[in-house]
Amino acid sequence: MNITDIRIRKVEKDGPMKAVASVTFDDAFVVHDIKVIHGEKGLFIAMPSRKTSDGEYKDIAHPIKSEMRAALQDAILHSYKEMMDYSSSAQDKALSQ
Repeated sequence: MNITDIRIRKVEKDGPMKAVASVTFDDAFVVHDIKVIHGEKGLFIAMPSRKTSDGEYKDIAHPIKSEMRAALQDAILHSYKEMMDYSSSAQDKALSQ
């Protein structure tokens, strides 16, 4: 299974959640609402989840193998950092004009 597209939407509110990602696999299957979160140890992803009747959150979809989770997190965080770098340089250009 290959990641064929990643779309990142920056979250404008203050707080630990920095962005939300949608990831397409093999141009055939998409997972929405993967969160990019800034925690005590840096950035990480949280898979889409729902709140159960007892107040706990359960993942709706998630990687089964740790290698897939690591690859998914690396790809999403790479895309997020690229977006932030582009956004920062575009903002710098606008301010210098």
